[in-house]
Amino acid sequence: MTPQPIIRVENVSFAYQVNQDQQIPVLQNVSLEVFPGEYVAIIGHNGSGKSTLSKHLNGILTPKEGDVIVNGINTREKQRIHEVRSRVGIVFQHPDNQIVATIVEDDVAFGLENIGTSAEEMKTRVDFALEAVGMSAFRHRPPHHLSGGQKQRIAIAGILAMKPQVLVMDEATSMLDSYGRQDILAVVRKLHREGMTIVTVTHHMSEVAEADRVIVMEGGRIVLEGTPREVFSHQERLRELHLDVPDASRIAQLVHSEYSEFTPDLIHNEEVVAEVNRLYVRQAEASGS
Repeated sequence: MTPQPIIRVENVSFAYQVNQDQQIPVLQNVSLEVFPGEYVAIIGHNGSGKSTLSKHLNGILTPKEGDVIVNGINTREKQRIHEVRSRVGIVFQHPDNQIVATIVEDDVAFGLENIGTSAEEMKTRVDFALEAVGMSAFRHRPPHHLSGGQKQRIAIAGILAMKPQVLVMDEATSMLDSYGRQDILAVVRKLHREGMTIVTVTHHMSEVAEADRVIVMEGGRIVLEGTPREVFSHQERLRELHLDVPDASRIAQLVHSEYSEFTPDLIHNEEVVAEVNRLYVRQAEASGS
């Protein structure tokens, strides 16, 4: 039996209102589905509409045309928007914009206080969220004393405390150094392994390579969709869209063009290393014979 989508985007169009007479169209007739337990990456160059789309997934923005349905709830139903946001939490690229308290555990508890969670349940959820992101030891620290990666972990913990079904990351690693980025990706991998649905908007192709499915946007429309391996095989098309591919993918296709036996559709560094070893062993065995 085919699972029901947890998020359904149906023919959504959206424009930002500049003034009374002028609008800037950003999304044009976008449709997609996100299923429970999926890891979906949305990519596109600046202005492609990817971040605007992510803000529709939990009702921060409402379509001008079309509908977004979250677990059967239309995000147009303003009286039920809390239900939507309890199911889909979003983390942005600037954690300072999401941190509101002066102590880490108070910040993680902020959303729970707003919905009247009991003190006992609140403690349980804060403990769970801090443990999930590896920040339990920092619970009594001031957030402004933390590194960028640690602040982003706290921002994620604040969302996790609400126990959403979907975590949306809107360029959530773009402001971090490589160490901070790897920290956050480790948290996301762990959450995904434990069954959480992940939607990430990013321009880091190494992150995209870890997704189950990739959606490529251009001009407010979806122009490519498939597994990372399928999408990254369209290197010429991606270049036309001003998008990169993982280093592993570029290297694999370059080597394949000179040595046809080298597998061209590799997207992870460890795959390239394994392919080099495979061909080296095969050549050594052939030479020995």
